[in-house]
Amino acid sequence: MTEIGFVGLGAMGAPLARRLLSGNQVTGTNRTRAKAAGLIDAGLGWRDTPREVAAASQVVFSMVTDDDALAAITRGPDGILAGLRPGTTYVEMSTVSPRASRRLAARVRAVGATMIDAPVAGSVPAAETGALTIMVGGPEKAFLTAAPLLSQLGNRITHVGENGQGLLLKLAINISLAAQMLAFSEGLLLAERGGIDPALAVRVMTGSAIGSPMLQARAPLALHLPEHAWFDVELMHKDIHLALDAAQAAQIPLPAASAAEHMLSLAGEMGYEHRDIAGLYQVLAAASGEPHAA
Repeated sequence: MTEIGFVGLGAMGAPLARRLLSGNQVTGTNRTRAKAAGLIDAGLGWRDTPREVAAASQVVFSMVTDDDALAAITRGPDGILAGLRPGTTYVEMSTVSPRASRRLAARVRAVGATMIDAPVAGSVPAAETGALTIMVGGPEKAFLTAAPLLSQLGNRITHVGENGQGLLLKLAINISLAAQMLAFSEGLLLAERGGIDPALAVRVMTGSAIGSPMLQARAPLALHLPEHAWFDVELMHKDIHLALDAAQAAQIPLPAASAAEHMLSLAGEMGYEHRDIAGLYQVLAAASGEPHAA
């Protein structure tokens, strides 16, 4: 039984922590304790601060929204860095900037522990079923230590390279995710405005050569947005910004990411920031001046 800590029990962190409860001793914390009530009932040991979680753990996980949130849980007297013990493995699963992740990894090394970045590809349903794709950057020894636990969370786990490279590959994947959703939404709107039943168009399009696993799973949401997003517009917008920043540093163009960024920005302005990215279809429909048929 491994002593595990988990900081950040939100939409993605909570199902991951729940999966780790099987066969392990898990403690955790979150900015809002009420969101962890179900996990506490299932056996998670609550701690009041990230420092206490880290101090009680052989392997520490974290999953938060962005660079600022990561700084908030790692720094200061109550942060993860203050509680890490020498020899601890820290698995940082947030999608943040590769630069911020590398800087944090250096701070973790300074206290005698080791950090890997392990961002995931996949939405909430994949997190619940352990079907995530996980890209890992960092020392191989730490990757091998964490691999048995990561295998409880995902079914495709790859050690990519050094610290920050797992995150870079995650951003590369999300460019395609955003661009595919935007291109599909454009095609669906074109079909609908031409008089084709949108449900029929979804069925034919996803059954054609463009029907990637992502589109097959998410395309129906374009017509009936779920109350709870699998992956919301605000988070995708953040990830595309991170990809564009990385591209600027590498001096390479990202035209598809730039187009997606424009539409995600418009979606946020129209109040879709907490709706699933499948809502891009509805954003395009509204921007064209006519309501969509769904």
